[in-house]
Amino acid sequence: MTTDTFPKGATATAEIGGVEVRISGFCKGSGMIAPNMATMLGYLFTDANLPAAVLQKLLAETNEVSFNSMTVDGDTSTSDTVLLCATAQARHSPITSADDPLLGGFRLALRDVMIDLAKQIARDGEGAQKFVTIDVIGAETDRAARQIGLAIGNSPLVKTAIAAGDANWGRIVMAVGKAGEKADRNKLGIAVGGIQIAAEGGPVPGYREGPVAEHMKGRNIDITVDIGIGRGQATVWTCDLTHGYIDINGSYRS
Repeated sequence: MTTDTFPKGATATAEIGGVEVRISGFCKGSGMIAPNMATMLGYLFTDANLPAAVLQKLLAETNEVSFNSMTVDGDTSTSDTVLLCATAQARHSPITSADDPLLGGFRLALRDVMIDLAKQIARDGEGAQKFVTIDVIGAETDRAARQIGLAIGNSPLVKTAIAAGDANWGRIVMAVGKAGEKADRNKLGIAVGGIQIAAEGGPVPGYREGPVAEHMKGRNIDITVDIGIGRGQATVWTCDLTHGYIDINGSYRS
C-alpha cells in the first residue's frame, strides 16, 4: 500500500453445474483514481475451470460496472491493472463460452466481488471523509448515465460541497450540464439521501433543506439524479474532496 489506509479484499462463492466455486480478490488504490483504473492494481482469483477467453470477456464486462464506474479525483496513470486468474481446480462440466447459462451465478458473484472492491477504493480516497453513491436514471443510454455520474463525481465543486456538508444542489445541476450528454432542464429531478429536492427542473414545493443538510453531515452520501428522457441508468461511486487530499499530494514525491 502507498497512500491506502486499509487493505482491500473481497470474496464470494457461486455454483457452476452444481459445483461450488470461489472468487477472491484484493486491490490497492487511493489516489489518481478514475475510470480506466489509474494507479489501481487489482487481482482476482477463482478455482473455476474456465479458459482465458471466457475469463477475459467476463472481466471486461464486469469492469465497466465496477472499477470503471468509480473515481476519486479524475486522474489516471500508467500502472492500471486488473487481472482475473483461474486455477481450474473445480470439477464442474466444461465451459467454452462466456454466454453459457451455467455461468449465471458465477457472473453475479464476480460482479459482487469487483463492485465491493471498487467501493472500497472510493471509500478510501486520499483524504476522504465521506463515501458518495451517485445513481443516475432516466438518461438516454446507460453509457450516458455513467458519463453524467462521473461528471458529478469528479466535480471539485460538488466534492467540496459534500465535504462541507453543504446541501447545494445547484452544484449537481451544473455537473449534469457539463457532462456533454443529452438532458432537458425541464425534466431534471434530484434527490439527496432519499429526499426529493427538485422535479421537472425546479424545486419541489415545500422543500426544506434541513433534512438534506442532516444527511450531508453523515459519512455515506446518496445522490439520485433523474434525467427524465430515457431508460439509461448507472451507478458511480466517489468520495468528497478535503484538505487532506491537498496535504497528501502537496507533499508526495514519486
